[in-house]
Amino acid sequence: MTQANYDVAIIGGGHNGLVAAAYLAKAGKSVVVLEQHDVVGGAAVSTKTFEGVEARLSRYSYLVSLLPKQVIEDLDLEVELAPRRYGSFTPTLDGKSGLLIDKSDAAATKASFEAVGAGDDFETWNQFYANTEVIAQKLFSTVLEPLRTEQEVADLLGPELWSDFFERPIGETIEKNFKSDLVRGVVMTDAVIGTFASNQDESLQANKCFLYHVIGNETGDWNIPVGGMGSVTTSMAKRAKELGAELRPDCQVTAIDSGEPHAIRFVEKGAEHSITADVILANVAKPTLDALLGHAGKHNIEGAQVKVNMLLTRLPKLKAGTDPIAAFGGTLHINEMFEQLQTAYDQASQGEIPNPLPCEIYCHSITDPSILGPELRASGAQTLTVFALHTPHSLLAGHDHDQMRQALEDAAIESINSVLAEDVRDLLFVDANGKPCIETKTTQDLEDALGLPGGNIFHAPLSWPYASAGAVLDTPATRWGVDSGYQGIYFCGSTAVRGGAVSGIAGHNAAMAVLEQDL
Repeated sequence: MTQANYDVAIIGGGHNGLVAAAYLAKAGKSVVVLEQHDVVGGAAVSTKTFEGVEARLSRYSYLVSLLPKQVIEDLDLEVELAPRRYGSFTPTLDGKSGLLIDKSDAAATKASFEAVGAGDDFETWNQFYANTEVIAQKLFSTVLEPLRTEQEVADLLGPELWSDFFERPIGETIEKNFKSDLVRGVVMTDAVIGTFASNQDESLQANKCFLYHVIGNETGDWNIPVGGMGSVTTSMAKRAKELGAELRPDCQVTAIDSGEPHAIRFVEKGAEHSITADVILANVAKPTLDALLGHAGKHNIEGAQVKVNMLLTRLPKLKAGTDPIAAFGGTLHINEMFEQLQTAYDQASQGEIPNPLPCEIYCHSITDPSILGPELRASGAQTLTVFALHTPHSLLAGHDHDQMRQALEDAAIESINSVLAEDVRDLLFVDANGKPCIETKTTQDLEDALGLPGGNIFHAPLSWPYASAGAVLDTPATRWGVDSGYQGIYFCGSTAVRGGAVSGIAGHNAAMAVLEQDL
């Protein structure tokens, strides 16, 4: 029921906003979620991307690791996450062989290390990821609690892990541990997915990115959401409504007036409206919040990735002769060796599209055929999600966007084809209009469609999942890592400390800060 004043108003109906709404409604708060699009879910949605084709693609976000089991259980979410048997496949430079990580067959994995001349790295690999699992087991259990301090986390992990993963560039740690350039690259990719950083990144942004990729649910496993990413947010929205939250899509917030309570102005179905709320949760990036409060300014936030969605008539054959089900069943790394990643970073820093473009591919339909209609499943069709690295938003500056999108798509296709025995374009399904089933999303597309500044998938550079040395944690907002700098307004999305990826962590923590404020 629409009302004039709410306990909490949430701006942005992405997954974190829905999680926050559900927790607060469950606690008896009156909650409204204002979402600018005609459906809630934000970047975690599934859509029939290609006209007349029964395939529901996870158009933006695509895998799940960081969504805590506690959030699923607390909110009784109907979420099914399917594991992938294979960790990854990485072709050699000539594409004629490759490293296959088979999570269910250690002997086969060891043999694969030996086949690519990296036999000495096999035991090191096991020990390295045993160490990251120790970090995950100790650190992930803290993400739904008030922030630990930097010293507390350092003491929790011990001096060796702290030094290797938190104090020195992750690329340095990788080089220290592994001999093979190929193996080093496989490990390094987790540090630069969506983060534009050198292999020897002194700012440690790459370390933060790597950390979030290996701590999920104490294992670091990245799973396929059954039914597509939209099934996750559909369940969150359903529970939020069942618990009493009001979800209002098609509401474009235009301004927030400071005061107690806060006034929020928005446009809904062409008409201007206004409500008030005692607390606002901002499921948007900081530049967006600043602008709504009348403090618009320039920012230097930028993303560094391109995403290409494809539907193929079948999986491609590889030069290596590897079974496509195995090669595409995990993460297929393409031109992502350690030195290739550094070269790509250097080229992009000079304003050039990297050549070759580092890419990785995920095939959801192998693990979850339900995203395809019956006829597509029977035909052998498969989806491919391509994530290209080291393509910073600055590459688009001063260029025609459509031309740059096509150039980036071409670079991705050329990179993919370098490891295939056939041209992937020859396998593209066609839609009802006879057009090839391929779409490319640049950082500009993400900014335009989702409001992500500079197309940054994390809203802003990632932060450590703990409070920095000397931080003052004297309010619920600071203790839970959701402080916006504005009275009565909390971040509940990826901008929050411990935000980023599809996790619900920031939504949970913002809700806890609101409830603690009332004590």
